[in-house]
Order: sequence, then structure tokens, then C-alpha cells
Amino acid sequence: MLRNSVPHSTCHIPRGWLSFDTFLIVGELLGYARVSTNDQDAALQTRALSEAGCFRIFTDVMSGAAEHRPELDKLKDQLRPGDTLVVWRLDRLGRSLRHLIDSMNELEKQEVGFRSLTESIDTTSAGGRLIFHVFGALAEFERELIQERTQAGLAAARARGRHGGRPPLLTDDQLKTAKQMYERQDMTVAQIGEVLGVSRTTIYRALKSSPGQPRRNRSKKPAATK
Repeated sequence: MLRNSVPHSTCHIPRGWLSFDTFLIVGELLGYARVSTNDQDAALQTRALSEAGCFRIFTDVMSGAAEHRPELDKLKDQLRPGDTLVVWRLDRLGRSLRHLIDSMNELEKQEVGFRSLTESIDTTSAGGRLIFHVFGALAEFERELIQERTQAGLAAARARGRHGGRPPLLTDDQLKTAKQMYERQDMTVAQIGEVLGVSRTTIYRALKSSPGQPRRNRSKKPAATK
């Protein structure tokens, strides 16, 4: 693909965004459209992308939650430094804010720009880059806030005598009964589990984790199940 180039302007271009020592590469606009089902029409998106100057448009018909999108993967293979990926709206590309930020970081490393027509965001401009830096800061703030709330909730629960994880399958009375039956050695662990309505594994785990774990006399074997 033939690329055009123009002399580097005197304006400041942040390092890592389409800048080189002597030339600024003027690349192509590649459009990406997506609809979730075949019943939906991508014409609105493709028309807007064509009017924006995209020389080629890639269209996926699948949910935005899909991790791999064939046409998007093809588009990424076509991208070269100086190109710009264009979408009709932000949600056509990103599954979430975090995913969108990660996609922008990936494009930045490849020296590829990004434009969203509906939101008027253009990362080839200083204002567009600033917006995404703010988005990235908000996403990080949200993640840290969720972690802080989770830790605070666990600490409050521990203070009330509660601990994280699944609740025990055996009550204190059932555990006491299981210990007594196990020590009498007249039933197998599987039979104890059947009586208490739990699996043999649950009985083993409960006995192992309880203080003062009971021990059996190996010389006496429980009666076999008929």
C-alpha cells in the first residue's frame, strides 16, 4: 500500500503518536462497522464511514461481547503506522470502557489513530488524546474503588464474625454427629454422608478442618455395605 508523507510540521506532536524524526506519515482511514444480528442493517454505519473518507470498511455481524471478531481481526492486520481506525460509535468497537481503553493503548503502540464519528473523538488530535487519557483515569479509578469497597465489606463482615467463601454444608450439630459416627467405626464415610445428606468428600473435608480431628482404630474396620 502506497503511503503519502509530508514534511514534519513545527507544531508539537506527543511522542508515540504518528511522529518521526523527519516526516509525519499521512495514512489511510479504515472503517469498522458492527451489528449484532443479521436482522439489523449496517447501512447507516457504512454510509457514515464512507462519507468520513474511509477507503475500506470492515463489517462484523456478531455480539459486541464476542472476544474475537473476524472482520475486526482482518482490519487490524491491514493497519500500518499513520493509519486511523474509524467507527460510527464507540460501542461498535469496545465491549466495555476497560476494553475500549485497552484497544486504544494497543493502537497507540502501533502508531495508529482512532476516530469515533458520533462522539467526535479523534486521537490524532491533542483534544482527542486528552479525552481518552481521562477515560483511562476514570476506568482505573472505578477499578480501585471496587477493590476498596470489596475489602471494606470483607473487613466489616470479619468484624461481625463472618468470613468469606461458601457457607459450610454441615451445621455444627451435623458435624458433631458425623464425628461421633466416625469414631464408633460402625459405618463407612460414604454411609455417614448418606445419613446426613452430603457427599463422602464433604464428610472428609469437614472432619479434616474441624479442631480435634477424630482418628479411627485401623484394626477395626466398619461393616461393609451390602
